Amino acid sequence: MIEFPKITQQRLAVKLKPKAEKLVKQGHPWVFEDSIAKQNKEGNAGDIAILFDQRKDKVFAIGLYDPDSPIRIKMISDVPATPDAVFFKEKIRIAFSKRSKLLKTDTDSYRFIFGENDSFPGLIADIYKDVLVIKFYSGIWFPYLEMILPELVAVSNVDTVVVRLSRNLQKSNAHGFKDGQVIHGALPSEVIYFREHGIRFSANVIHGHKTGYFLDHRDNRRRVGALSKGKKVLDVFSYAGGFSVHALAGGANEVLSLDISAQALEVALQNGKLNPSKGKHATMAIDAFVGLQQLIDTGKKFDIVVIDPPSFAKSAREIESAKHSYHRLAALGAQLVSKNGILVLASCSSRITAQQFFDISEQGITKSKRSYQLIEKTFHDSDHPIGFPEGAYLKCGYYRLDY
Repeated sequence: MIEFPKITQQRLAVKLKPKAEKLVKQGHPWVFEDSIAKQNKEGNAGDIAILFDQRKDKVFAIGLYDPDSPIRIKMISDVPATPDAVFFKEKIRIAFSKRSKLLKTDTDSYRFIFGENDSFPGLIADIYKDVLVIKFYSGIWFPYLEMILPELVAVSNVDTVVVRLSRNLQKSNAHGFKDGQVIHGALPSEVIYFREHGIRFSANVIHGHKTGYFLDHRDNRRRVGALSKGKKVLDVFSYAGGFSVHALAGGANEVLSLDISAQALEVALQNGKLNPSKGKHATMAIDAFVGLQQLIDTGKKFDIVVIDPPSFAKSAREIESAKHSYHRLAALGAQLVSKNGILVLASCSSRITAQQFFDISEQGITKSKRSYQLIEKTFHDSDHPIGFPEGAYLKCGYYRLDY
């Protein structure tokens, strides 16, 4: 492991406004700047915020202070505690135990730490075979990295650790780390090969999106693969071909991967070749809305259509346009599904609730003048546990049309 920069932490005494105090006591992990009633001194990233009860004047929780975020305090314990090696070791062991069932399958890629939901707000840790990729969204964790990294490595039994940084942290020189930096072991190639439910994939852990791949849809990809034998499948917003590859491996006759990125589609083709398949794999590099309309205009039909867009509502002001986009996608996708075929619609926008998304999707299907039967609704896989309402972002609906 590299030599870590020495960053000392202060201890801050903090009192919250009554409403915020109540939320923290109920387990919510965020304290916004305007929720702080009193603070004894200015804080730096990673300082220990000790929260005192307004009335009893006793410590009731602790968090880490983040001066660079509107979420000024990110909670790590809703009871009094000392954030030392023993404290973090227990948190890491608990997180790993939640993944035990998944790791009994033929899968060697998983989300080890899921931010706030595993009591590590602003930190994501993903495993790709023997490589651990830690993505930091907040500078609060740099003072503790020397403490938590050995335990992450020991528990996951990886050989290599790569650091990825959010855009804001990439602009900062305060922490001494670089995006894509190897901080433990060696990385012979930035492309890592891994398995999910026996299907082989690749991830670029240095230059790929997020940590290199999107692990959250693993179980939905498995489900689509199981439905695909002898079918013709359209995978919209395919990125590196997650649904496409499972469909091919599941015995699909034809798969069309549609994405705006030609580079991502090239990766999708390569991922498809990692697994035995007799199906034809074609790609279409185009904006999804334009591409869907082109396919409709040319009379194309598919047995299974999967539409899994990126988050359309990254801020509150984007919610209404996101709803409109989901409605359009459902209506367009429904027109491409063969009679008795399946439309799979997904959303990763946490600001759109599951009920809102399913209602919008069904309205879009109805607008296309197709009758439908809801097969099932799915949510997060087991390595993406939900610890608070805003942590629940993934929802997916399976609809059989004109059944």
